[in-house]
Amino acid sequence: MGLFLTPLILSAQDFKDGDFSISAQIRARGEYRNGSLTPREEGDKAATFINNRTRLTMDYKRSNLEFKLAGQHVGVWGQQPQINKKSDFILNEAWAKINFNEGFFAQIGRQVLSYDDERILGGLDWNVAGRYHDLLKLGYANDVNTLHLSLAFNQNDEKVHGGNYYAAGAQPYKNMQTLWYHYGNNKRPFGISLLVMNLGREIGIPEKPKDAYMQTFGTYLTYKKDILDLSGAVYYQTGKNEFDRSVSAYMANVFAKANLSNQWAVGVGSDYLSGSNSSEGKYKAFDPLYGTHHKFYGTMDYFYASSFVSGFNPGLWDNQLGLYYKTSPKVDMSLNYHYFMTAKELEIENAKLDKGLGSELDFQINWSIMPDVKLMAGYSVMFGTKTMDAVKGGNHKRWQDWGWVSINITPNLFSTKR
Repeated sequence: MGLFLTPLILSAQDFKDGDFSISAQIRARGEYRNGSLTPREEGDKAATFINNRTRLTMDYKRSNLEFKLAGQHVGVWGQQPQINKKSDFILNEAWAKINFNEGFFAQIGRQVLSYDDERILGGLDWNVAGRYHDLLKLGYANDVNTLHLSLAFNQNDEKVHGGNYYAAGAQPYKNMQTLWYHYGNNKRPFGISLLVMNLGREIGIPEKPKDAYMQTFGTYLTYKKDILDLSGAVYYQTGKNEFDRSVSAYMANVFAKANLSNQWAVGVGSDYLSGSNSSEGKYKAFDPLYGTHHKFYGTMDYFYASSFVSGFNPGLWDNQLGLYYKTSPKVDMSLNYHYFMTAKELEIENAKLDKGLGSELDFQINWSIMPDVKLMAGYSVMFGTKTMDAVKGGNHKRWQDWGWVSINITPNLFSTKR
């Protein structure tokens, strides 16, 4: 690594018309899983592991050009042999941005799409690998207006004659066009965003593939003034999904937070994502696509970060209450309660199921030990119901909990910024 960085640093000394910096991140997270992602069955033993992200990021910027290169190694401690000849170093970001006059720009390459509160498009930083897209982004920005047009086209290899796109492990879509507009800045109490996405996914058999196009559009609103912090969103989906079914689905959410003092805050919110069953003509289950679901629907990741049992997608109605406490400038804590219900009433063997899925309690503490070093930990429990067993599997009578601790070290190794 030292031999790799040395010529970069030496050459950076000669930069006179721009800024160059190198930063690093080591993030290790230990987890105890005893019913996270999916409820555990009778006799299932708890799992423990430590995952790790090592990321190296290089940034270059001058008035009309920006360049970013971020490579990372991710995995679980002990996953690889001590003598490993296979390369596992991948690019998380690799893009160039050309800034034109009057606020216009073009950005091409591998990049993170993170918009608004990340319900539809997010960087998924909780995941050890994160999420990226390969695309061309065209945009405009001034003090209060931002407009992005993202264009992506994916293929599984260089082709000579036709051929289908999808291959196991490839990007989940074949092409995408997304238009995002935002009005507002940190000086204004009100903000509004508009999102329109056309997503093309390949379906059918490999010999005769075809594209299914689904459209997602909606708005995200924020209002911040005095002690109040309000947000809400509405999205609708139509077109065809990956099962070649016509879609008519929606989601809506609202969240209100009151900052009672410099130390205490309380929040209350509700998220509704429409559901479906296999007997309906149109598919009515909303797909939150490539958002950061871990942030919203309980940190045990039962919903949208993991799948329902085959044949079910009953949607979700999540009502939550949060309490936030800052003990000092370096330490803060949160306690969130979720009550989950299905959005769609379900029936199994002519018997209707109760909509209640259960309750989840999430605790988290964050401690900034020193500059560039942060320690975080959390503990969660889930109290499920018979309906949870039906749509997620497992046995709700068994104790379901999850705990974790993470350390994040992010030093700036070198910079020519003055």
